[in-house]
Amino acid sequence: MKSFVLKPHLLDSLKGYNKESFMKDLMAGIIVGIVALPLAIAFGIASGVTPEKGIITAIVAGFIISALGGSKVQIGGPTGAFIVIIYGIVTDPAYGLQGLLVATMMAGVILIALGLFKLGAVIKFIPYPIIIGFTAGIAVTIFTTQIGDVLGLTQQAVSETGEAITIPLKTPGDFIGKWICYAKNIATFNPWNFLVAIGSLLIIILSPMAVRRIPVLNKIPGSLYGILLGTLAVLLMKSQFGIEGIDTIGDRFQIQAQLPDMVVPNFTFDTIQDLLPIAFTIAILGAIESLLSAAVADGVIGDRHDSNTELVAQGVANLVTPLFGGIPATGAIARTMTNINNGGRTPIAGIIHAIVLVLILLVLMPYAKYIPMATLAGVLLVVSYNMSGWRTFKGLLKNPKSDVTVLLVTFFLTVIFDLTIAIEIGLIIACALFIKRVMETTEISVIENEIHPNEETEESLSIPEGCAVYEINGPYFFGIANKFEELESALKGGNRPKVQIIRMRRVPFIDSTGIHNLTTLVEMNHEKGTEVILSGITPKVQKQLLKANFHKVLGSKNFCNNIDEALHRAKELLA
Repeated sequence: MKSFVLKPHLLDSLKGYNKESFMKDLMAGIIVGIVALPLAIAFGIASGVTPEKGIITAIVAGFIISALGGSKVQIGGPTGAFIVIIYGIVTDPAYGLQGLLVATMMAGVILIALGLFKLGAVIKFIPYPIIIGFTAGIAVTIFTTQIGDVLGLTQQAVSETGEAITIPLKTPGDFIGKWICYAKNIATFNPWNFLVAIGSLLIIILSPMAVRRIPVLNKIPGSLYGILLGTLAVLLMKSQFGIEGIDTIGDRFQIQAQLPDMVVPNFTFDTIQDLLPIAFTIAILGAIESLLSAAVADGVIGDRHDSNTELVAQGVANLVTPLFGGIPATGAIARTMTNINNGGRTPIAGIIHAIVLVLILLVLMPYAKYIPMATLAGVLLVVSYNMSGWRTFKGLLKNPKSDVTVLLVTFFLTVIFDLTIAIEIGLIIACALFIKRVMETTEISVIENEIHPNEETEESLSIPEGCAVYEINGPYFFGIANKFEELESALKGGNRPKVQIIRMRRVPFIDSTGIHNLTTLVEMNHEKGTEVILSGITPKVQKQLLKANFHKVLGSKNFCNNIDEALHRAKELLA
């Protein structure tokens, strides 16, 4: 294996870099920073952590991914795909925030290893139905987590002084448990909260269309319009009309407008063992999303990213970000496309986006406490809709039953259980169905009486009495290794041939199970007085058989280049 050298695109981009390029990157970076703000806050809160942790992630990870990445335009940060995993870890008493930080750092190490061992291309072989299935499942889960804030549901609790108080609804971690909890507390429905959520949702959807022809304003994302107008509306409702019960970020979180100190999380070997499956899930999900985003960007700008360098950069980002309290990060398709559409063409734009977020954190973060939770719920409803890919999901339902099975199993396991189980079982089913398909493409048939003209001979060749000819068409691997046993069993009770010819001209490869099966077949036939001849073996298969010392079992003379030689050898043995 050749040594791997990290080659960030930033180094190439600086060659010939000029003022014109910088101005384009500056504008794109500022706009992407503004776009990333509401999403970082929303993803942080939805994940069960504080809003500034979402912004810290966008800053640290965004800077590292742009500086070290293998794509010119990739923008990194927190994404909706991780919400389900993060929330599950943070709310688990056994792990909490410390467990999340450790799992994220472990995922970073795994991503770096994937990149260093040049496994970037392997990620692309994960079946498409699995990707669509878990992505749609995550979208449904995100939608479900926001219902409480959309409806303004609450519950009764007891304060430290023993007084009865009303608090925001706390729901179980599982999908079914959430909906049962919503149903039990539906009587606490707050119509004003619902009005703010729906109003914010409509603003997010409609504002881009309303300002599409207005310069500058058409660069601002709908989510920011929704947050600004939603916040102003709630402030007005509270100050002028005395309407209460609409929770804001400040009602639930203490906002810290400062850069955090670097702290190494505490972890033990037992914690690492317990979190390893989750870390793998974070790593695989991050790899898939970042490489998909980079591939989409390549198609738009006509470039080609370095997938292994990108994975290393993603790994470093997820290794460093938790040291500042951040959450998992990856390449974000929406922010990457925003960067491209606004002129960003080098990693400098991504670095500027991180700097913009630093300024927002230090200067504007205290005002974030006025943002209504209902408005953030509206932002996440749009995110879940965009993530769902329902048109693609619907289209896949028309595909072969095996693909539909993988799609639906992955989707329902993601929704009802968790993403780790969904990906593991989805991959197992996909592999099993793939093996079944390959098995169906391999045929073993018996040729009787004569062999008709083909590319090996211009004449019909007669099969001598006492000889049986088998033809294998397709790969000879563990999935079809027992087919010969079925053919052999059919010979019981009849006259066994003294010579068996196995034509392997159409066998592209053979695995260890196939070699073992073939060896057993020859040995069993020898015990019963039957000789075996192999005909038309491809050089690749013959090399594998020779490595396994198969010629000692079969006999060198019984390796024949074509059917003519095989039939001639059979006549010698029958004489």
